Amino acid sequence: MSIGLGIVLFAIGAILAFALNVAVDWINLGMVGIILMVAGAVVVIIGIIMLARRRTASSTSSTTVDENGNKVTRTEHTAPGPDEV
Repeated sequence: MSIGLGIVLFAIGAILAFALNVAVDWINLGMVGIILMVAGAVVVIIGIIMLARRRTASSTSSTTVDENGNKVTRTEHTAPGPDEV
């Protein structure tokens, strides 16, 4: 979602900076467009970093029969840290 938001911010900023030819006395639309483009690029970079650091979890389940004839189920959950991915 953050990558999509960054692309939208960048696109709106590009439209304001380069496509609009409107003069407004109280705000500089070109500067607002550039600010939005920079903010969009930062959001995309942060989104990519967050995707790269996302943890993955694995689960292993095994069922065996012990010496008394009872079923024994063993379940292991592991989540590797950021350095292990």
